[in-house]
Amino acid sequence: MSPRMTRPKPGVPQQVDQFKSLNASLLYCPQCRVATPTRERLLLVLPTGNLYEYLCQHCGTSTGSKTDHQ
Repeated sequence: MSPRMTRPKPGVPQQVDQFKSLNASLLYCPQCRVATPTRERLLLVLPTGNLYEYLCQHCGTSTGSKTDHQ
């Protein structure tokens, strides 16, 4: 093993969650043909989590969606 590579210590978690979820601030809008600010709208409340839709703030076109797993 090279000196630059070290083994992780046993019992120490490898990765710590730094955030729970991400929210898109800009998404490409096919109607405006440019990345635009978005609004998040709750579509459905599902047993697996909430389904959100991202809407263009300029024209209201749907630009994406996400499921927030709880």
